[in-house]
Amino acid sequence: MTETLHLPTARYTWGGDEFLFVEFDEAMNLTANYLATTVAQGLTGLELEGVVDVCPANASLLVRFDPDVLPPEELKRRTQELESQARTSTQHRAHTRIIEVPVWYQDPYTAEVVQRFREGYHQDPSGTDLDYAAQVNGLADAAEFIRRHHGSPWLVSMVGFVAGLPFMYQLVPREQQLEVPKYLSPRTDTPPLTVGHGGCFACIYSVRGAGGYQMFGIAAAPIYDPAQELPDFRDFLILFRPGDLVKFRPVDEAEYRSIQEQVEAGTWRFKQAAVTFDVEAALADPDTYNRTLLEALDGAEN
Repeated sequence: MTETLHLPTARYTWGGDEFLFVEFDEAMNLTANYLATTVAQGLTGLELEGVVDVCPANASLLVRFDPDVLPPEELKRRTQELESQARTSTQHRAHTRIIEVPVWYQDPYTAEVVQRFREGYHQDPSGTDLDYAAQVNGLADAAEFIRRHHGSPWLVSMVGFVAGLPFMYQLVPREQQLEVPKYLSPRTDTPPLTVGHGGCFACIYSVRGAGGYQMFGIAAAPIYDPAQELPDFRDFLILFRPGDLVKFRPVDEAEYRSIQEQVEAGTWRFKQAAVTFDVEAALADPDTYNRTLLEALDGAEN
């Protein structure tokens, strides 16, 4: 592993009068993301009067607050206390969930959009996004790339860009991570629930719109339900939270259609299981630890 457990002291800066920005590292890594998520959860749990919003990102945290209610230095002090607790803890673990996401890879919806945005948009206009992704990762073909894509779990490092869109970081050694550059020029169209990839991050486009990530397939069920009609959205209209784990599962057209029918009937449930994510274990032996995570999901019910 080229990545080890390293917990640097964060950098604190102010954004105008209403924002505190906390940078845990300059680049995404498991420990920086653990700090961002843990401190964000701690701040939320404190329920400090004057805190308007707490937004964890890949390796940083943004807090919006009302300085007339909560003095800036008081907010900084409380945040630093949470950071210190997280850094000095003897165990770096987070209680979270692993969620199975069915994906129809090489579906006709993203394939049609892929063909509309080639010349002037893509690095290799002659092929498909999956063909290109396999090539730049030194893999034999698109089928091998798909196997690598769904073969290991992913960590939801942040949620944003548009409502409910998760950015996901692959839980494998860095030298094994799939990396694909974004389009040369952004598209003006991306189908809803497109499974995309840019740099080292996977994502699922929660709604239709512009985008620049490579497109590999389409998720079979919504991850954003503003009407909160499906059972998994009764508590909140967005499925994913930072710190969640995701396992993609390939499905064919018949199963995709069956899931769509369950969505329409209001009966669809994501298969998921409660787990404790251990940063040290994930870094020390990712293959063994990933099997443990997937075993928890195998024993879960929809």
